[in-house]
Amino acid sequence: MPTPLAPRPAAPPDRVAFHRTELGPILGLYGRMVAAGEWRDYGISCLRDVAVFSIFRRTAENPLYRIEKRPALRLRQGQYAVFGMEGQVLKRGNDLAAVLRVLERKLIRAVE
Repeated sequence: MPTPLAPRPAAPPDRVAFHRTELGPILGLYGRMVAAGEWRDYGISCLRDVAVFSIFRRTAENPLYRIEKRPALRLRQGQYAVFGMEGQVLKRGNDLAAVLRVLERKLIRAVE
């Protein structure tokens, strides 16, 4: 009589990716900025330890902003971060909506 196999522990994912619930707010903000004429292109990279949403003014340039998801930092600094063009951290945290607010401020302009 064969012995029953023990259930395997869940294997860690081989790549980090944005979930549909995370892409909704990101693409909503992206659409508003495209409509305002600020942004023109984006790229998504899914790597082993980080997922990156890069925002470009023009396709051939370096990204204006990078929205990163690093689950390994979830219990430390927060798994979401927004980086500027020079690599500076603009906002970091576990709440994606709060982290994206730093970019929404760019959409608000004073009307003369």
